[in-house]
Amino acid sequence: METTMIYYLIPTLIMFCCGVYGFLTRKNMIAMLISLELMLNAVDINFVVFNRYLFPGQMEGMFFTLFAIAIAAAETALAIAIIINVFRAAKNIDVTDLKKMKF
Repeated sequence: METTMIYYLIPTLIMFCCGVYGFLTRKNMIAMLISLELMLNAVDINFVVFNRYLFPGQMEGMFFTLFAIAIAAAETALAIAIIINVFRAAKNIDVTDLKKMKF
């Protein structure tokens, strides 16, 4: 049972680590948003995998994953709206330029 579960957990670990690396190394807000979504998708896959193997007859992990996907879609729409407003004000979407907009 654990050997089949590891086939799902290793790719999600790689996805999550790629998302963390992308979030920490990028200065572009769109690339940071994509990295954040990659991390959220890895967590959603883990919810489904753990639900499937720990509680095979129940659907709570799947419903929680659907709820998390809906929240992630709303968060992405809001983040893109913020990025568009920042671009209109600063003509750039680098995170380092946001410090200049504080004052």
